[in-house]
Amino acid sequence: MTGSHGKIAVFGAGSWGTAFSIVLADAGNDVTIWARREEVAATINDRRQNTEYLPGIELPPVIQATHDVEKALHGADVVVLATPSQSLRANLTQWAPYVEPGAVFVSLMKGVELGTLERMSQVIAEITGAGPERIAVVSGPNLAKEIARREPAASVVACADEEVAKRIQARVHSPAFRPYTSVDVLGCELGGAYKNVVALSVGMAVGLGFGDNTTASVITRGLAETARLAMALGANPLTLMGLAGLGDLVATCSSSLSRNRTFGEKLGQGLTTEEIIASTRQVAEGAKSCSSLRALAARTGVDAPVAQYVDEVIAGRMTAQQTMDAFIARDTKAETD
Repeated sequence: MTGSHGKIAVFGAGSWGTAFSIVLADAGNDVTIWARREEVAATINDRRQNTEYLPGIELPPVIQATHDVEKALHGADVVVLATPSQSLRANLTQWAPYVEPGAVFVSLMKGVELGTLERMSQVIAEITGAGPERIAVVSGPNLAKEIARREPAASVVACADEEVAKRIQARVHSPAFRPYTSVDVLGCELGGAYKNVVALSVGMAVGLGFGDNTTASVITRGLAETARLAMALGANPLTLMGLAGLGDLVATCSSSLSRNRTFGEKLGQGLTTEEIIASTRQVAEGAKSCSSLRALAARTGVDAPVAQYVDEVIAGRMTAQQTMDAFIARDTKAETD
């Protein structure tokens, strides 16, 4: 059985890359997953499962896996990038020479690069020379395990070129996955990166034993902070009210499946960043992006207390309890400021 749409290469065999591959297969594409480790590719091919990241979920027959970059990219007109955001630059530099001419890049990554403060679409453009019409992002409330179980979910496909956004939309529209289009790449990427930082903050509140009023307050102020920065950089405010903003924020902050929220809970319980990292294989993107977003907000002249305090806790300069006290002690102001 082969897909009706053509071949898509997915780079990254973690939980989200694998779950999105299921969406792509269900939508009628042939999918080749590139896995960093050969044994992960072998397990996917031999057992039809990614036992390490999504155990118990059978993968459709049109999904193949390989450790060979050239083989993965050969004939693929869409290249999906699902690696940790901080390793994208080094990886893509190695992969770019094998990408088919004119192929569209689709970023599933939610982060801002340390040092450069670039969003993932900017890193892709810089490394590959691809114009904005060849770079799309997918963002929304997409917890990998639920997507892999084919629970209904919606998302946003954003590309500066609306026709390309519609083309990718058609390629990722499966029976359980409903994509909407947008031309606001900036807004979608910032919403995706910032929600991880807010989820860390919500997790801290939960870890400290606080209830729904506290978490709802943190989520709402986190959304206001995200919108302030995104709009200052030129995003459409409606994007932040949509699936890539509020939708993703609610899912990530509310779910026990969220790595960032779980990481935050452990911080709230008094564990250090080093202790938490040592105890889990999964990457909590917000733990890296908080300092980038704090710096981006400072450079843009935007007040960003959530990013600031999360960054202080991640770095071990403040405890979760101290940040909560500091939040409450901040000067009061009008809500809409």
